[in-house]
Amino acid sequence: MTHDPEDLITIFNRLFDISEQTVLVRGGDEPIYLPAWHTGYRCEIQFAHGFFASALHEIAHWCIAGRERRQLVDFGYWYEPDGRSQQQQSLFERVEVKPQALEWIFHRSCDHRFRISADNLSGEATDSSVFKQNVIQQVHTYLLEGLPSRAALFRDALQDFYKTSDLSPKDFSLLKLG
Repeated sequence: MTHDPEDLITIFNRLFDISEQTVLVRGGDEPIYLPAWHTGYRCEIQFAHGFFASALHEIAHWCIAGRERRQLVDFGYWYEPDGRSQQQQSLFERVEVKPQALEWIFHRSCDHRFRISADNLSGEATDSSVFKQNVIQQVHTYLLEGLPSRAALFRDALQDFYKTSDLSPKDFSLLKLG
C-alpha cells in the first residue's frame, strides 16, 4: 500500500478546511502551525519535508490543541532543539505523550508503521522506556474513553480511506512500537 502525503492533505482538508478553517500543507525544514491571523486567510498546519509521518504528528498536535492555543503560532509551545539536557528531555516527553499516542493511532489507521520519537539524538541519554510505556497507556486510555472529537473524525476518515478495521488496545504494545 502506498502512503502518499497528498492523500493526507486531501483527507484532512476535506474534513477541516471549511468547518475549522484549517488546512494541511507541505512545509519546509521544520513543521509549524500558523493561525489565520498570521496567514491572512486560514490556519495552516505545515508538516516537514512532505513526510507522511510528520503530517500525522502535526495533525495530532492540532487535534489536542484547544481554541485558545489554536490562535497562537505553533500553539504557543516552546521547543528546544535536539541536544536537550535530561531535564529538558523529561519535560519534552511529558508534553509529547498525548500527541504521540494519537499519532500512533493515526498510523495504525493508515496501516503505516509508527516509530516513537524522543527527538533528542545528540542530547543527554535518558531512559526512553518510561516514555514508551506512557504513550502506550495513553493510547489505551484514548481507545477506552474516546479520542478528542477532531481526532476521532480524522481517524475514521483514515480508516475509511485505507480500509483498515477498528482498533483495540491489543493492537498497541511495546512489541508493536518502533
